[in-house]
Amino acid sequence: MAVATAPKSDVKNFKLAVEGKKRILWADRDMPVLQKIRERFAQEKPLAGLRMAACLPVTVETANLMRTLQAGGADVVLCASNPLSTQDDVAASLVQDFGIATYAIRGEDNNTYYEHIVAALAHEPHLTMDDGADLVSSLIFVALDRLDDVHAEVRKWATSMPANQRQALITQIVASMEETTTGVNRLRAMEKDKVLKFPVIAVNDAQTKHFFDNRYGTGQSTIDGIVRATDLLIAGKVVVVAGYGWCGKGVALRARGMGAVVIVTEVDPIRALEAAMDGFAVLPMADALSRGELYITVTGNAHILRREHFLGMRDGAMLANSGHFDIEIDLKALEAESREVNRGVREHVDEYVLKSGKRLYVLGEGRLVNLAAAHGHPASVMDMSFATQALASEWAFQNKGKLAPVVHKLPVEIEQRISALKLASMGIQIDTLTDAQLKYMSGWEQGT
Repeated sequence: MAVATAPKSDVKNFKLAVEGKKRILWADRDMPVLQKIRERFAQEKPLAGLRMAACLPVTVETANLMRTLQAGGADVVLCASNPLSTQDDVAASLVQDFGIATYAIRGEDNNTYYEHIVAALAHEPHLTMDDGADLVSSLIFVALDRLDDVHAEVRKWATSMPANQRQALITQIVASMEETTTGVNRLRAMEKDKVLKFPVIAVNDAQTKHFFDNRYGTGQSTIDGIVRATDLLIAGKVVVVAGYGWCGKGVALRARGMGAVVIVTEVDPIRALEAAMDGFAVLPMADALSRGELYITVTGNAHILRREHFLGMRDGAMLANSGHFDIEIDLKALEAESREVNRGVREHVDEYVLKSGKRLYVLGEGRLVNLAAAHGHPASVMDMSFATQALASEWAFQNKGKLAPVVHKLPVEIEQRISALKLASMGIQIDTLTDAQLKYMSGWEQGT
């Protein structure tokens, strides 16, 4: 049933809401931990009076997180964290069926993307939730009056208000939650530069997030996006995975599970050693070029695949990115080395014909392939990540004024609560320590 008065929004088509609601409720069946939290939030209203702005992929899983925050009493506005991360039917349903202001259109251009960032900031939030730190970084630049460093749409909005009002935007922030490795890295850099003015909870660093979401979610959804985009048989292919963090581990594991020969490239000696001990070939990128057929970047860094790599790749090689921003594949350099670029030779596939005649194929415009060409992570794994987000929001609000303006880890007790709820939903029971064992673990007197 549609809400009586729909909030302000910018979505593609409200006619898509019927299908969006079906998919949101279907995903909800596979998110039992978030369901439990929503039930408690609806009774206790721990977020009552809070204005929240969230910049996240607009997916069915995110929709259920927004419903949970709303049930807790928060006044929520949602915008997309990536131009290709939006599911238009979900965005329409969030507005029409659940009364949640949403600003997101799949494939939106850069100006529209930042218009939507502005809409979220104009909500004057007390709590923010980010996926890549675009929302927070825009807010920081505005508050510091560094308007030359922001997008034109943000600058236009910021200059429409006096300086003291811009600064007030930041003083009312209780805390921010960050969902990604890339975002946490940016926020730690802000902390180092002493420009971070409010506490940030590194949700990404929670074990209930990166152990499961990054490894199992990214692993499966990345391969899913690639297969949907290309109809590629993974078995027998030589797959080069750039980066062996938690996301890279998941991608490499899933590719090998489907029969691929996997090569890992790394710059960190500990991660490279781990990849080798896990049974993967570890090579410099330059040495992998003669063998690679499918390249997947998952580093969070810039220009992992660049000009010299494109020139050395095999004809027909496919390039995909599962890092947050579309900078891991240097597309400007690739286009400069091409005599012809054929967009959309298949949905989500662009063909670059190099001056040599060699053809390379970029998937999902070099953006997050699991969202650009598929539906992102399965709901069951996002159940834990978004349960972590919900409880992090509650914890941050409960500790208003007590947290320093730095990047914080989530208390382990909250993670254990989420894990226990997830185990219970799976019908799994575990042992508990006896009193004697607890005494032994907390003491030092007993030895051999």
